Amino acid sequence: MANLTPLPKDEVENALEDLGGWAYENDKISKTYEFSDFRAAVSFIVRLSFYAEERNHHPELFNVYNSVTVALTTHDAGDKVTEKDLLLARDIEGFVWV
Repeated sequence: MANLTPLPKDEVENALEDLGGWAYENDKISKTYEFSDFRAAVSFIVRLSFYAEERNHHPELFNVYNSVTVALTTHDAGDKVTEKDLLLARDIEGFVWV
């Protein structure tokens, strides 16, 4: 199980160096993905849902047409970034096809 202790800002920023395009702001990590069309964007959301359920960690999702923004924070840690967020971000990067 992932550690639910909030991570210091510098630790989050260092971890994001290996996760291209992810940003740390307002106690969240986030990234926007652009797909070929709406169907591809929604397919990404559905696939992400399986990873999120497996980890019992549910991201904030925002979709407009072919764009999906994913934001991660750990509610059980006071809405701060924890190892749990970084693990799900790595999962996403491992399956995304943009």
